[in-house]
Amino acid sequence: MGILIRNGTVVTSEETRVGDVLCQDGTIVALGSDLEAGSADETIDASGQYVFPGGLDPHVHMELSFMGTISADDFETGTAAGVAGGTTSIIDFVIPARDQDLMEGLAEWHAKADKAVADYAFHMAVTWWGDQTSEWMRRCVQEEGIPSFKTFMAYRGAIGVDDHELIQVMRTAMELGALTMVHAEHGDMVVHLQEKLFAEGKIEPKYHALSRPAPVEAEATARAIMLARMTQEPLYVVHVTCRESAAAIAEARARGQNVIGETCPQYLLLDDSVYDQPDFLGAAAVMSPPIRPRGHQEALWEALREGTLEVVATDHCPFNLVGQKDLGKEDFRKIPNGAAGIQHRLALMYTYGVLEGRLDLNQFVDLTSTRAAKIFGLYPRKGSITVGADADLVVWDPEATGTISAKTHYHRVDTNIFEGFRTKGAPTTVVVNGRVQFQDGDLRVERGAGRYLERTLA
Repeated sequence: MGILIRNGTVVTSEETRVGDVLCQDGTIVALGSDLEAGSADETIDASGQYVFPGGLDPHVHMELSFMGTISADDFETGTAAGVAGGTTSIIDFVIPARDQDLMEGLAEWHAKADKAVADYAFHMAVTWWGDQTSEWMRRCVQEEGIPSFKTFMAYRGAIGVDDHELIQVMRTAMELGALTMVHAEHGDMVVHLQEKLFAEGKIEPKYHALSRPAPVEAEATARAIMLARMTQEPLYVVHVTCRESAAAIAEARARGQNVIGETCPQYLLLDDSVYDQPDFLGAAAVMSPPIRPRGHQEALWEALREGTLEVVATDHCPFNLVGQKDLGKEDFRKIPNGAAGIQHRLALMYTYGVLEGRLDLNQFVDLTSTRAAKIFGLYPRKGSITVGADADLVVWDPEATGTISAKTHYHRVDTNIFEGFRTKGAPTTVVVNGRVQFQDGDLRVERGAGRYLERTLA
């Protein structure tokens, strides 16, 4: 199948130019002006619109068993929502149970992911250290195309690791040429604060945030950076939420350490007043780390502008308010942690980043697509508009307007943390693997069309 996109303003992380993009059999085959349609089956007029590389979200949790329930979007519905918003590839996390064989966990995720409508890759979470863990990590890198390993410094007693285990992961990853990722929160302090607040009769959603204040994240970030420095291992810090963590990353980078920071739209655009909503609605925004008080948001925007933070992901992990979040109605510690966001990432970053002068168009593409592709070994196949790249493209109308709502989103969840947010700019056409899967509000995805992406790091 062939597609010719004509007269669009083609925007990559490095340049902006008006021209045509010709795709054939799922691959970009030509770039230029006044290209001949040739054997193209479809021609799309992109005059007055942008053409972006498809978005890559490197931090999602589809169909995740967590805190007594399962995240509401599976690989089909979650990737479909992504396509509707311009995200054409994801990287999910294989999260084995503590003491579970990592390769057994990987097999489970492959089985869940075979219904994805867009391409996907995996990170592997190391949730414990045993005699076979280093061999499992070797197999991930050398046989399974998974060169990135996540550790949780929180969730002690479940999927969290202690410092000794984290050091082993870092040392092994360094030997394998792989990347260590950390969820940075001081797990023991979180447990202490949770128990203290609950003992005082404080059960509402807002106490989730108060049990995980910014210093808890900042300390763990600084500690992970120190451990990575001592083991000479590159480090990727997921979902940075506060100015203190961003400052620790900036300091490490200034001395030449390879530390990469990621944040998410909710940490850029929301503040902790979301937890004060009536009728338990604040539970919809319960996630870890939590959304911070006012002041942290602008510090994160500045960190993006300066390059301290290099990736905007979503941590997409939705749970319904009714039937899932309300497991913690009498105890904030039992509220499943997570929220939806994959559909809205590009629109929010364009509206509140580009249009408000915080980012330029090339930075926008880099933060939502290209940089993650480079970091995680998918570039230039993903995140680029070059001959030979996958035909994952977004035709973007800069004048389109919308209002985010749970009533209209494609996420399979009953709330939206960005409810009522107005956006300007939206996809009119989304091409995935050379096939139009979204056009003018019509979602045309195909269950199981997504391919598994094996990765190697340069």
